Amino acid sequence: MKLNAAVLMRFVGLLALVQAVGHGTLFLRATPTHGPDEVAVVEAMRSNTFTFAQAPRSYWDMYTGYGLESAAICVVEGALFWVLAGIVRREPARVRSVLMLFAVANLAHMAMVWRYFAFPIPMVFDGAIALGLTGAIILAGDERPYEATAA
Repeated sequence: MKLNAAVLMRFVGLLALVQAVGHGTLFLRATPTHGPDEVAVVEAMRSNTFTFAQAPRSYWDMYTGYGLESAAICVVEGALFWVLAGIVRREPARVRSVLMLFAVANLAHMAMVWRYFAFPIPMVFDGAIALGLTGAIILAGDERPYEATAA
Protein backbone atom coordinates (compact mmCIF):
# COMPACT_ATOMS: atom_id res chain seq x y z
CA MET A 1 0.00 0.00 0.00
CA LYS A 2 1.38 3.38 -1.03
CA LEU A 3 1.52 6.06 1.65
CA ASN A 4 -0.73 8.91 0.64
CA ALA A 5 -2.59 11.64 2.51
CA ALA A 6 -5.69 9.49 3.06
CA VAL A 7 -3.74 6.56 4.54
CA LEU A 8 -1.75 8.89 6.81
CA MET A 9 -4.92 10.67 7.93
CA ARG A 10 -6.57 7.37 8.85
CA PHE A 11 -3.50 6.39 10.87
CA VAL A 12 -3.57 9.75 12.66
CA GLY A 13 -7.29 9.27 13.28
CA LEU A 14 -6.53 5.96 14.97
CA LEU A 15 -3.86 7.66 17.10
CA ALA A 16 -6.47 10.20 18.25
CA LEU A 17 -8.85 7.38 19.15
CA VAL A 18 -6.14 5.59 21.16
CA GLN A 19 -5.47 8.90 22.91
CA ALA A 20 -9.20 9.17 23.72
CA VAL A 21 -9.30 5.69 25.25
CA GLY A 22 -6.20 6.40 27.32
CA HIS A 23 -7.47 9.76 28.49
CA GLY A 24 -10.93 8.46 29.37
CA THR A 25 -9.52 5.43 31.17
CA LEU A 26 -7.15 7.61 33.17
CA PHE A 27 -9.98 9.81 34.41
CA LEU A 28 -12.36 6.96 35.19
CA ARG A 29 -9.77 4.86 37.05
CA ALA A 30 -7.63 7.52 38.72
CA THR A 31 -7.08 7.21 42.46
CA PRO A 32 -4.75 9.14 44.73
CA THR A 33 -1.39 7.34 45.00
CA HIS A 34 1.00 10.03 46.23
CA GLY A 35 0.21 10.00 49.93
CA PRO A 36 -2.06 11.76 52.39
CA ASP A 37 -1.56 15.26 50.96
CA GLU A 38 -2.94 14.16 47.58
CA VAL A 39 -5.85 12.37 49.28
CA ALA A 40 -6.63 15.58 51.21
CA VAL A 41 -6.65 17.64 48.00
CA VAL A 42 -8.97 15.19 46.23
CA GLU A 43 -11.30 15.07 49.23
CA ALA A 44 -11.37 18.87 49.37
CA MET A 45 -12.18 19.01 45.66
CA ARG A 46 -15.02 16.53 46.15
CA SER A 47 -16.50 18.10 49.28
CA ASN A 48 -16.42 21.82 48.48
CA THR A 49 -19.39 22.67 46.30
CA PHE A 50 -20.52 25.87 44.67
CA THR A 51 -23.39 26.87 42.43
CA PHE A 52 -22.50 27.00 38.77
CA ALA A 53 -25.15 27.58 36.12
CA GLN A 54 -27.83 27.16 38.81
CA ALA A 55 -26.59 23.67 39.77
CA PRO A 56 -24.43 22.59 42.70
CA ARG A 57 -21.01 21.41 41.54
CA SER A 58 -17.72 20.53 43.15
CA TYR A 59 -14.23 21.20 41.90
CA TRP A 60 -13.94 17.43 41.44
CA ASP A 61 -16.99 17.54 39.11
CA MET A 62 -15.33 20.26 37.05
CA TYR A 63 -11.97 18.46 36.98
CA THR A 64 -13.50 15.12 35.99
CA GLY A 65 -15.83 16.73 33.47
CA TYR A 66 -12.95 18.49 31.78
CA GLY A 67 -10.95 15.27 31.59
CA LEU A 68 -13.83 13.34 30.06
CA GLU A 69 -14.56 16.21 27.68
CA SER A 70 -10.94 16.02 26.51
CA ALA A 71 -11.39 12.32 25.79
CA ALA A 72 -14.58 13.05 23.85
CA ILE A 73 -12.80 15.72 21.80
CA CYS A 74 -10.16 13.14 20.86
CA VAL A 75 -12.95 10.82 19.63
CA VAL A 76 -14.42 13.59 17.48
CA GLU A 77 -10.96 14.49 16.19
CA GLY A 78 -10.22 10.88 15.24
CA ALA A 79 -13.58 10.48 13.49
CA LEU A 80 -13.11 13.77 11.64
CA PHE A 81 -9.68 12.71 10.35
CA TRP A 82 -11.19 9.43 9.15
CA VAL A 83 -14.00 11.26 7.30
CA LEU A 84 -11.63 13.83 5.79
CA ALA A 85 -9.41 11.01 4.54
CA GLY A 86 -12.23 10.09 2.17
CA ILE A 87 -12.48 13.67 0.91
CA VAL A 88 -8.81 14.59 0.54
CA ARG A 89 -8.51 13.12 -2.98
CA ARG A 90 -11.41 15.23 -4.31
CA GLU A 91 -10.73 18.49 -2.46
CA PRO A 92 -7.14 18.53 -1.20
CA ALA A 93 -6.99 22.33 -0.78
CA ARG A 94 -9.99 22.40 1.56
CA VAL A 95 -8.78 19.45 3.58
CA ARG A 96 -5.25 20.89 3.92
CA SER A 97 -6.58 24.02 5.61
CA VAL A 98 -8.55 21.95 8.15
CA LEU A 99 -5.54 19.73 8.81
CA MET A 100 -3.36 22.80 9.36
CA LEU A 101 -5.83 24.06 11.95
CA PHE A 102 -5.75 20.74 13.81
CA ALA A 103 -1.96 20.42 13.56
CA VAL A 104 -1.57 23.82 15.23
CA ALA A 105 -4.25 22.93 17.81
CA ASN A 106 -2.42 19.71 18.73
CA LEU A 107 0.87 21.59 19.10
CA ALA A 108 -0.86 24.16 21.31
CA HIS A 109 -2.40 21.37 23.38
CA MET A 110 1.00 19.72 23.67
CA ALA A 111 2.45 22.98 24.98
CA MET A 112 -0.35 23.33 27.55
CA VAL A 113 0.09 19.74 28.70
CA TRP A 114 3.83 20.38 29.10
CA ARG A 115 3.24 23.62 31.00
CA TYR A 116 0.45 22.54 33.32
CA PHE A 117 0.66 18.74 33.63
CA ALA A 118 4.07 17.52 32.38
CA PHE A 119 2.62 14.15 31.32
CA PRO A 120 4.91 12.80 28.58
CA ILE A 121 2.54 10.23 27.02
CA PRO A 122 -0.18 12.74 25.98
CA MET A 123 2.55 15.05 24.68
CA VAL A 124 3.93 12.23 22.52
CA PHE A 125 0.47 11.58 21.09
CA ASP A 126 -0.16 15.30 20.41
CA GLY A 127 3.25 15.62 18.74
CA ALA A 128 2.73 12.47 16.65
CA ILE A 129 -0.71 13.65 15.55
CA ALA A 130 0.64 17.09 14.60
CA LEU A 131 3.53 15.48 12.71
CA GLY A 132 1.19 13.07 10.92
CA LEU A 133 -1.16 15.89 9.96
CA THR A 134 1.78 17.91 8.63
CA GLY A 135 2.79 14.90 6.53
CA ALA A 136 -0.77 14.56 5.24
CA ILE A 137 -0.78 18.27 4.33
CA ILE A 138 2.41 17.78 2.32
CA LEU A 139 1.15 14.60 0.66
CA ALA A 140 -2.22 16.20 -0.15
CA GLY A 141 -0.36 18.98 -1.96
CA ASP A 142 1.21 16.36 -4.25
CA GLU A 143 -2.07 14.66 -5.08
CA ARG A 144 -4.10 15.62 -8.09
CA PRO A 145 -7.79 16.27 -7.42
CA TYR A 146 -10.06 13.38 -8.37
CA GLU A 147 -12.04 14.11 -11.51
CA ALA A 148 -15.15 12.12 -12.23
CA THR A 149 -15.21 10.76 -15.76
CA ALA A 150 -18.34 10.93 -17.84
CA ALA A 151 -19.82 7.52 -18.51
